[in-house]
Formats: sequence, structure tokens, C-alpha cells
Amino acid sequence: MTDFEHLSAELNDLLCVLNLLNWDARTQMPPGGSVTRAQQAATLSRLAQEKLLSPAFERAARDALQARPGDRAAGQALAAAAALRRVPAPLTGALASLKGEAQDAWASAKARSDFGAFAPYLERMVQLSRDLADALGYEDHPYDALLNLYEPGLTTAQLTPLFDRLRAHHVPLLRAIGQRPEPRSDFLTRAYPVAEQRAFSLGLAQAFGYDLSRGRLDESAHPFEISFTRQDVRITTRYQESFLPGALFGTLHETGHALYEQGVAPELTRTALASDLLGLYAVGGASFGTHESQSRLWENRVGRAQAFWTRHYPALRAHFPEQLADVTADEFYRAVNRVHPTLIRVEADELTYDLHIMLRVHLETQLISGDLSVRDLPDAWNARMKTDLGLDVPDDARGVLQDIHWSTGYFGSFPTYTVGNVMAAQFYQAAQAALPDLDADLAAGTYAPLQAWLTEQIYRHGRTFTPHELLVRVTGQGLDETPYLTYLTDKFSTLYGLK
Repeated sequence: MTDFEHLSAELNDLLCVLNLLNWDARTQMPPGGSVTRAQQAATLSRLAQEKLLSPAFERAARDALQARPGDRAAGQALAAAAALRRVPAPLTGALASLKGEAQDAWASAKARSDFGAFAPYLERMVQLSRDLADALGYEDHPYDALLNLYEPGLTTAQLTPLFDRLRAHHVPLLRAIGQRPEPRSDFLTRAYPVAEQRAFSLGLAQAFGYDLSRGRLDESAHPFEISFTRQDVRITTRYQESFLPGALFGTLHETGHALYEQGVAPELTRTALASDLLGLYAVGGASFGTHESQSRLWENRVGRAQAFWTRHYPALRAHFPEQLADVTADEFYRAVNRVHPTLIRVEADELTYDLHIMLRVHLETQLISGDLSVRDLPDAWNARMKTDLGLDVPDDARGVLQDIHWSTGYFGSFPTYTVGNVMAAQFYQAAQAALPDLDADLAAGTYAPLQAWLTEQIYRHGRTFTPHELLVRVTGQGLDETPYLTYLTDKFSTLYGLK
């Protein structure tokens, strides 16, 4: 092992331990531990940054690059170090410390539906995020510096026209669907025991290829996936006894993320190519958008397809014989694909989901630029929900407090959900071209060929390629919304009998 490989492994170890502390904080830790946990996270973040910026690490990376010109790991390490040198260590520590406190404050405020209790933490987080953007540097908009943390190479100037094109497609289709009769969905809100929900959802995750010898399913306030190398990749979901799709599709969504992390090549374990060195985060995925493409692909393109429910509905009804006694497989398929504006993003249908993302991106760009104050955020949120989705927001818990992202400082991450939707359609189209029997395999409940193809084309590479490079390698082109729009139009025109 070279000096660079040794130091990279130690850095990845630190980041994995930091991930483990964060997983525990969101699943097991008692509320009283939030302050000291935040201090622990701050210490680890500081140590990780100091290691990356140390003369020894830089020297080792340069030696590696000299020995192997074009070495991706060494090149990325040097680039990340150059960027992080512009970020004062106290700012890194302050962000890490605030994340722990703010997450706890968010969870408490959400439970009480009290934005005012969370607002002081969010004000500090917004200011620190502005400071981070200034330190990292940008050309046109401070939001670009934060967006680059999650989707390297993407800018606000590129994002805006993409969102405009999606909105121009989604809104007319949504209006046309609104003129059609809604499918029956009353049965989705019957009483579904949590234990049975878990058993069925976890069975599907395993069918997709989620390896429980290297993973586990837990419960949290907000579903997430997190990894501590490919050997330990964990997912969580959130159960509601009176709403079956929430935990079901939440589990499938996080399974897509987990398949990506478990599919990273073994030789990349504890390397710089399984570490987000700029974000100081242990992750194997090329970017948040690329990661999201896989969660959305498995959740929606596979898990919401009619063939999927034709295959798996009998097993679901076996888990819930009384609740689904009067429901056919076709009725269930139509219900879980119903297009209906909802307050909650994670429960949104495929068509309105992007409108939720656009709302958040619009507001957070204004927060970062200073055009919107935190105290005015709830009113701005509620007004935009009314304009975009025609909904009145009854309380903060189902409005501005519903997402955990801003409490963790993830400004710039929301666009990656829609970018992931677009990428998912491109990747799926490429998979269909490469796997002639894909439709038949999925209809038969055989998911290994798709998982193997995605692993070979995407997962195993870790962070070797940029998101754009990976997309071009797999699909032959850069980010292109055409396959996504075609998919949505075809699916919902058929489902709702539109011309």
C-alpha cells in the first residue's frame, strides 16, 4: 500500500465513523445526546479536513499522480484539498456542530409544528452556508458553489431552463389528468400493521438484490440510506399504519441507494474513490443526482410498474387479506400511481414530485442570495404551494418543516432529486437497449439481470468518473430530459385514457 492509499484509507475511516455517528443520531440516540454528539461530529470533521489538507497527504497524492499520470483518486484529492483550503477550519467545525443541534431542533419543532422554534437554527445555517459559498467561490450565483458540492459541474444557469422545460410539460399534463376521473384509492388509508409492512417491504428489497449480510432496515423520522464502506450499507424508512405507500415506496427508494453503495467495486473500499473529499462524506456514488437516479429507477420504473404489481400483488394481499379483500391488482396499481397534488414531497406522485423540488429550489436560492429572510419562509412556502399545486398548507409540520435537508445544511441538494429523475430515464432506456429480455425478466420478478447491468455500468465505478462522464459512458449523451418526458407522457396518458 502506497502512502497515498494508506492516508486515503485513514481518511475514509474517519468519514465512515462520522457517518456512523450520524446514523445513530437519526435512529437510536436519545434526545439528550444531541449537543455532545454535535461536538463529536465537529471534532471528526475537523480531523478529516486536517488530514486531507496536511502536507503529508498532499505530498503522497502528488507522488501517486507522478507515478501514475491521470490517477483519478490522486487528482480528485488534490482538487478537493485546493477547494477546502479556502474554507476556514472554524467554519467547517461550526457547520458540523450546528448540524447536530439543528437536526434535533428540527425534529422537535416538526413534532410540535412550530417553525418559530426551529427558525434561529435555520438562520444560523443559512448564514454559515452563505459563508461556505463565499469561501468556495463562484462566478454567477452563490448557490452555484453549494450546488457543486452535490452535483459537480451543474450551475443555476443550467438548472433554470431545465426546470422551465419540465414545468412546461408537467403543468399541462397535470391539468389534463385533473379533468379525468380519479382512480379508487380509499383502501390505501386502511389500517396496515407495521410489522407486516416491514416484512413485505424488506422482502422486496431483498428481491431487488439488497444484501442483508451487509445491510439492515431501521426506522427514522425521515427515510435515508447511509454507508460505512460497501460492507455495511443501511437504510431506514418511516411507517404510517394508516398509509401503506409511505413505508413501502420509501423502502424501495432507499433500496435503490443501497444497491449503488453495495455495488461499488471491492477494490475501491477505503479509497479516495469511495469518499466525497470535498463534502467530507463517505459515499461511493458519483454524485447526489446519480445516486438519486438509482433510487428513483428502482422505486418508480420498477416498483410502480404494472407488471411489478401483477407479479407481487398476491403476496401483498397475503400480508393484508382483510384490508385488500375487495381490491384487485389493477386497482392497486392505479391507486399507487394516482396523480394527485399532495402536501408531502416524499408521498408525491411521479408527476407532481418535480413541482415539489422546484418549489424548494426556488426558495433556497432566495435564502442563499439574501432575497428571502428565514422569518418569511413559511409564508413564501405556503404561497408557492398554493400557486404550484393548488393546496392550502394547514400547519408547519406538513409545510416548511417537512424535510430534514435544511437542518443538515444540505443547501444545493434538492435539485439533484429532479436531476436524478432525468438520469433515471436515460439509464433505464440504455438498460432496455442492452437487455432485450428486460421487460420479460421484470414481469417474472427476476431482477438480477438489471442489477448486474447497473452494477457493471454504474455502481462498480464509485467516484471514478464525474456525473457527466458516467452519463455519457452509459447513455452516449449528457443530461437530456427527453426520455423522462416521454416516459411520463406515455405512462399517464395510458393510465388516465388521455389522447
